Amino acid sequence: MARSGIEVQEAAIKALFLREIKTRFGKYRLGYLWAALEPLAHILIMLIIFGYLMNRTMPDISFPVFLINGIIPYFIFNNITNRSIGAIEANQGLFNYRPVRPIDTVLSRAILETIIYAFVYILLMSVVGLIGEKFEIIKLLTLVTTWILLVLFSCGVGLIFMVVGKTFAETEKFLPILIKPLYFISCIMFPLHKIPKEYWPYLLWNPLVHAVELCRGSVFPGYASEGISLGYLAFCSLLTLFVGLALYRIREGAMLTS
Repeated sequence: MARSGIEVQEAAIKALFLREIKTRFGKYRLGYLWAALEPLAHILIMLIIFGYLMNRTMPDISFPVFLINGIIPYFIFNNITNRSIGAIEANQGLFNYRPVRPIDTVLSRAILETIIYAFVYILLMSVVGLIGEKFEIIKLLTLVTTWILLVLFSCGVGLIFMVVGKTFAETEKFLPILIKPLYFISCIMFPLHKIPKEYWPYLLWNPLVHAVELCRGSVFPGYASEGISLGYLAFCSLLTLFVGLALYRIREGAMLTS
């Protein structure tokens, strides 16, 4: 019996997903633990460097929990977008099979990154809870919705980067560089309400600021979230995804033949 287009794409994404797991972690002795080591090491370094200072400036908030809810969303965005740039080259030989399309490589990588960091997030939040850090998940629906929108936004940016990178090969070198400054302007190391309000109109254009602050507002009762909008994050995510899909639709044939 002939399969529908959705079933064919589902099978292709599943195969690419399993291939990505084997490629990423199969050759390492510690295997999947490497997925948790990067954010864990990053968070530990930041705790050592800034822990005392941030405990003085935010005495009512657990800094480890605050940091986890800033770094993990950024890593999701950063990894999905960066891995999308080289998705075609990494799977070039597979496109000889008609069911496999470039967009499937982006989706499989996005699913893998989401699963990895969802696991890492649950693991780290459980650990800091066990050692006595105080937090309470008061808005589970908002937290889950924020993660979904963040993944959609990351996929949209990833598709745009993939198309631009494949169309103009030299851009593959500096597209990842464009993402780096977002680490410093996405409220990862500091809350929005600690920044003078005259700078808010500039920072609030950044959807990552909304994603990070929404995550924190979901686990800290009474967390100040003035200016933050789930609706704005949804608008940016859907608009970016639409633009990414439109560019992909236009350039799909050219990317496969170039």
